[in-house]
Amino acid sequence: MEIRNLGASGLKISAISYGNWLTHGSQVEEDAATACVHRALEEGITTFDTADVYANTAAESVLGRALAGERREGLEIFTKVFWPTGPGGHNDHGLSRKHILEAIDGSLTRLGTDHVDLYQAHRFDHETPLEETMLAFADVVRAGKALYIGVSEWRAEEIRAAAELARELHVPLVSNQPQYSMLWRVIEDEVVPTCEELGLGQIVWSPIAQGVLTGKYRPGQAPPAGSRATDDKGGADMIGRWMRDDVLERVQLLAPIAADLGLSMAQLAVAWVLQNPNVSSAIIGASRPDQVSDNVKAAGVRLEADVLAAIDEAVGPVVTRDPALTKSPPRPAT
Repeated sequence: MEIRNLGASGLKISAISYGNWLTHGSQVEEDAATACVHRALEEGITTFDTADVYANTAAESVLGRALAGERREGLEIFTKVFWPTGPGGHNDHGLSRKHILEAIDGSLTRLGTDHVDLYQAHRFDHETPLEETMLAFADVVRAGKALYIGVSEWRAEEIRAAAELARELHVPLVSNQPQYSMLWRVIEDEVVPTCEELGLGQIVWSPIAQGVLTGKYRPGQAPPAGSRATDDKGGADMIGRWMRDDVLERVQLLAPIAADLGLSMAQLAVAWVLQNPNVSSAIIGASRPDQVSDNVKAAGVRLEADVLAAIDEAVGPVVTRDPALTKSPPRPAT
């Protein structure tokens, strides 16, 4: 497994990290989820990403039980805060001081640890002053409940403002967690240059575009039975944007590129995001251990310039690039 620094920080993480969004506590049974986590460990993955909102806190609990007994110093455990959990009361969401300080304690209990390595703001909160949010995160760090802080799906100007406050508060803001794949490149024009300047690394999610970049979805054909596109617990909604024939036709053009390299299409997709020097890790998910073993083979793969050009030619017409599509829930109307 390739090991990379998270941004400009001293924290080292596995280039492939394991995430349990849409799987643990919802789509797969706990035995299968635990088997996937154990396979990830066997394959050299040390970095595990979750969030309190995943399966309404159940995903954190499943991950905590799956990692029980492992050497804590050999793991990097990440979680996030923002979205509503529990009964969804008026203080059960957002990035207020109250919610952050209460949410971190709940996450630590579910994960079975006294600290997380990275605590992330799952979205930008337009209803809470950024100063309040950053001070609360600083207090979480100083209390030893998180070692580093990060954000997820924040825009460049939001990241810059947070980084300025983090410097003033002397806390390590080290990362952003955005969606990024061959098909979804909205971070490239603004977020990546800003993060490179500020020393933040990207921990990217959905590198295989919810499974579309595996090539298993064919234009003009029904999705395979049991695939994410047929899941009524949220998977079908997330993958829907890619289930157009023009996209699926372009994705099929990647098959010979992958074959020439001796890679599966999923491995090619994960390797592609790891070519971006600002990407510290790519998050993979799985419902079966063999999927983990397949995807980790992308670690350490180097794609030459001609291969990257061929990929751009194949999918270029259906790539989404607009930086404005990185956004958080809007401020409620008053």
